[in-house]
Amino acid sequence: LLEQVPYAHFDKKEKVGRTADFVFQQFQQQSQSQGSFISQKQMHYARKREEHLAAIGTTDFSYKHDAIEDSTFQLVDSTKLQSRNRRQNAPSGRFTGGGRGLAGDAEVAQAAAEWACRLDEEVCYNSQTVLQPRAAWPRPAASSQVVEALAAASSVGKRFQEAGSQSRSPAFAGGWWRVGHMIEEFDLVHLLKLVANPPVIEDLAWHGHIDRYDDSYDKISTRIAKGLRRIDNKVFYDVTTSEDPILERLAVENVGDVYATDSIIAQLMAAPRSVYSWDIVVEKVNGIIFLDKREVSSFDYLTVSETAHEPPQATADMDEINHPDKLSMEATMINQNFTQQVLSDAEDSRKTYEVNPFFDEIESGVEPASAAYRYRKFTLGNVRLVARCELQSWITKHGEDVLMTCHALNEWDSKYSGGVNWRQKIDTQKGAVLATELKNNSCKLAKWTAQALLAGAQQLKLGYVSRVTPTNPYEHVVLGTQSFKPKDLAQQINLSINNIWGIVKMICELLLSKADGKYVLLKDPNKAIVRLYKVPLNTFEEEEEGNPAEDDEENEDKDDSENEISPIAAVNGPEIVK
Repeated sequence: LLEQVPYAHFDKKEKVGRTADFVFQQFQQQSQSQGSFISQKQMHYARKREEHLAAIGTTDFSYKHDAIEDSTFQLVDSTKLQSRNRRQNAPSGRFTGGGRGLAGDAEVAQAAAEWACRLDEEVCYNSQTVLQPRAAWPRPAASSQVVEALAAASSVGKRFQEAGSQSRSPAFAGGWWRVGHMIEEFDLVHLLKLVANPPVIEDLAWHGHIDRYDDSYDKISTRIAKGLRRIDNKVFYDVTTSEDPILERLAVENVGDVYATDSIIAQLMAAPRSVYSWDIVVEKVNGIIFLDKREVSSFDYLTVSETAHEPPQATADMDEINHPDKLSMEATMINQNFTQQVLSDAEDSRKTYEVNPFFDEIESGVEPASAAYRYRKFTLGNVRLVARCELQSWITKHGEDVLMTCHALNEWDSKYSGGVNWRQKIDTQKGAVLATELKNNSCKLAKWTAQALLAGAQQLKLGYVSRVTPTNPYEHVVLGTQSFKPKDLAQQINLSINNIWGIVKMICELLLSKADGKYVLLKDPNKAIVRLYKVPLNTFEEEEEGNPAEDDEENEDKDDSENEISPIAAVNGPEIVK
């Protein structure tokens, strides 16, 4: 095809305009024969061209087609190669091994059975100590095939296997999802569009006591920081809804339709901001709904940097003290110790209400933590919601007693938590510190704000607590405090009052429309989706009652463990009583 195409050889030193000049030689010959004027520059260029052509032994249009060279020319193949099946002759079936280092059919099937048994026992969870990380399991030889096999049996199992470190809610323990089935599913983004008018609120009962806040902590700075003390002589109670005797009495009196605690309702209100998985057990009996947390769960433990761009991960590069579970335990203990340390010891600083329904006077040397349990009824149209709300302290402002809720934000390592060093910013740029916390802990701050609104607190006190050194998770100092009105803080963090009540009303109406039975409201570990499952009535009972088939030796070990100090209290503070 190229044999008849004229070709003019050119040198790389020539100008671009000369590389395709097919008429210059003819123009030069005509100019010499006619005596036309040719410039000095043109004659110089012509001589150079002739010398170059003579040196390489060719002239213009002396191109010769080389068939041998043309036959060696090839185009690069850019098509995507199809992966070849290395075991094309292998028998078909679900459990078939293949690829490099994979096991055979029988081995994979056995590994899948062992994996399923581990899921049935408890997935990544230690039943004796909440949030105590279990030692790494020996992985089966064909773990990828096992996951695929389990995924074929249940899509829920696949989602949980893909959850990774974000699956903070071990609600899949016991394999309840094998017998339960999903009946509702909705995106968390859609919850932001719900709107409802604020409810009509009525106080039903007051129990417990609260102490006065020590206002000297408002003057704390980095120069006069105070060390955080361990409070060993006080007991904290986080009793679930169905075990609260006051809520049980109100349910018998038919005061409301839905019963819950402020922490559970706050979790629903802040659900659109949640990243980690969580679950709520719903039990409907004779048209009355109880929203409970599971007996063995991490529901009451605070999250750390949950909404950060790079939340803490359980990786090899991360220090053991910065493991997500240990950070959660550390933040919870800091929060509890802070709420009791900032109280005054004066004799007239205590407000006492009805007796604490959870405190056992037989316990010697300890007293219940400063907490007032305020039982309130919220009327949302046709929904009557009864909740137990909690207050931590009170203070006198302008001659009036102001009820408060107290919480603590903690700095664990500024390199991994936004890059803002609190000791350098908190005295002069406290707003920058708060803005970073709003970005990294948006869900936690939204829940605290919602709890303050539910309890009717006039003030919310935030404490800024930091490690003495980034590598020491056991010693902390209080660097400062900050006060907010709950409604003002809700507006500042873009928490709509009408929206959070719209979420609660929608979920309550959804549950009231279902038949009597037990349900599980579960946040997907990987997606911004909440699912409602219907489960058998005896689900999770093994967590509360234990296994009746245990022998006497195991029961004796269990009795001995009850007399020991809780590992949580041994780490950094008192024990959470449930």
